[in-house]
Amino acid sequence: MIGQASLRRLPFFMPRYFYPALFPLILFLCGFLCLASAQVPEKSVAEKTVAKKVPAPDASSSAKQAVDLAKTGHCKEALPGLKKAAQHGADPALKRDAGFAGVRCAMATGESEAAVDFLRFLNREFPRDPDVLYLAVHTYSDLSTRASLELATTAPASPQAHQLNAEALEVQGKWDEAEKEYRQILNENPRMPGIHYKLGRILLSKPDFSPAVAEQAKGEFQQELEIDPSNAGAEYVLGALARQNQQWDEAIQHFSRAAKLDAGFGDAFLDLGTSLVSVKKYSEAIPPLETAVKLEPQNPTAHYSLAVAYRRGGRQTDADREFAIHRKMTEQNGPGGEPQPGSPQENPN
Repeated sequence: MIGQASLRRLPFFMPRYFYPALFPLILFLCGFLCLASAQVPEKSVAEKTVAKKVPAPDASSSAKQAVDLAKTGHCKEALPGLKKAAQHGADPALKRDAGFAGVRCAMATGESEAAVDFLRFLNREFPRDPDVLYLAVHTYSDLSTRASLELATTAPASPQAHQLNAEALEVQGKWDEAEKEYRQILNENPRMPGIHYKLGRILLSKPDFSPAVAEQAKGEFQQELEIDPSNAGAEYVLGALARQNQQWDEAIQHFSRAAKLDAGFGDAFLDLGTSLVSVKKYSEAIPPLETAVKLEPQNPTAHYSLAVAYRRGGRQTDADREFAIHRKMTEQNGPGGEPQPGSPQENPN
């Protein structure tokens, strides 16, 4: 046998004496480690298999749950699911239900921006749907009412609050009361844009309209332009007042300025053209009337006036085309398609 002193002299790594004794231990450890290493991947595969078998949440069922929550009045809980259904849903009917529920829940919880987002989604996905349009009318009306109440509550003495009240009185035909509201605004803010224009409009809307009232209204529109030279509406009404008095040069100037200020103002281009026809400036009348027809293609008066300008300007083929369009419109629309007062009158035949 080897003594302890001899053992200490031998290098530890020499297997010469220890190999027979360590062999069973080495085999045991090796087998254990190999078995463990072999079982780890199998366990991972099993875990992955189990994970795959767990069903993912169904988008349709989630959307239905959100809609059901909304129907039972749980709007705060329903809104997140309704938003997801509107954005990622596949079933059109379910998306539509989610959109309607979303609008109602957003309004119920005071989330105005979310309500508008749901309306935009519905109008985009279901254009010209009568139910969607009906919902939009009431929703925007409710939003308008809420904003007006907030304005009246937070700033009741502000010019904006008085202006809103005046506009409401106008709708009711209470011209004198509305005028007082506008006058009060001007007393405190004499150069507030838009107020003189609205005063002039009220004066022209009163039933006791007279030349004196018309002159007073004219003064309001002129004051408006001194404050806001870009007010195309004021220029246009001044042109209409001048045309009524057959002051053609003044009318043409105002209509021309209104058309320059607002490139989409179809009536300004139309009345500019008809005024030029009235003073026999046919070539000059054609461009604004062509613009009027482009801006208002369904306006029979615009086609008729352009036809007259074409004929008087020597463009018979173009005139015949426009007269034919006007004739077709009058046949479809009835008496409402006839030329309006102020448009050039001419027999197309």
